[in-house]
Amino acid sequence: MAVAAGGAVTVTTTGVRLLSAPRTLAAIRTPSFVTTLSYSKLVFFPERIRNNEPARKKLLVIRAARTESQGVSLGSRAPNFQLPEPLTGKTWTLEDFESYPALLVMFLCNHCPFVKHLKKDLAKLSNFYMKKGLAVVAISSNSVATHPQDGPKFMAEDAKLYNYPFPYLYDETQDVARDFGAVCTPEFFLFKKDGRRPFELVYHGQFDDSRPSNSVPVTGRDLSLAIDSVLSGQPIPSVQKPSVGCSIKWHPQKSS
Repeated sequence: MAVAAGGAVTVTTTGVRLLSAPRTLAAIRTPSFVTTLSYSKLVFFPERIRNNEPARKKLLVIRAARTESQGVSLGSRAPNFQLPEPLTGKTWTLEDFESYPALLVMFLCNHCPFVKHLKKDLAKLSNFYMKKGLAVVAISSNSVATHPQDGPKFMAEDAKLYNYPFPYLYDETQDVARDFGAVCTPEFFLFKKDGRRPFELVYHGQFDDSRPSNSVPVTGRDLSLAIDSVLSGQPIPSVQKPSVGCSIKWHPQKSS
């Protein structure tokens, strides 16, 4: 792996390109979550050699499932919700997070390969920032009619397995997903709160550039930079890369 001054690298479809060293260290912004990782762990694995057609077909299937988060207006208020947590049986609402300066809402599920790719790092990032004052909640809105593996029982098992430090809530009616404008998993909504003002959306972008079908390491860089900015009172760029994942599995329409 090649790392430039400050640990900056770029990844292209043809490999890794070293950035020219900046004149000042201040020119590179590295999220505090990323700086806690050892560079020895940020290894760029070479593209696996695909010697057969089945492997290629598997890659194409992942690409076909890709859905990008859509434009939700920055500055919009966090919708109210009242949802159960399968692991504990507790019901959570937006008001439970009113005392926090920032709230991260993540739409996840159990089965999606894009979510599986990040599960351990979602827990690590959340643990890191929850200690700094961030509130975090995850929601699964997938239909159990089409994807029973995303149901409450398995959500509770997932929360235990990955030691999620945040409540993992079940949106059975899918109304909350619609209220937020969520369309994929994973999808991230970062809200900030100034005093008694309602939570306002400041970031609706990706976790980082890593995907199940590429060799980019998971760092959480994009989301971490946004959280760092919110917690430090700094502005967040309005140009944000959309999150990419599986589409939310909506309930089948009932025939009349």
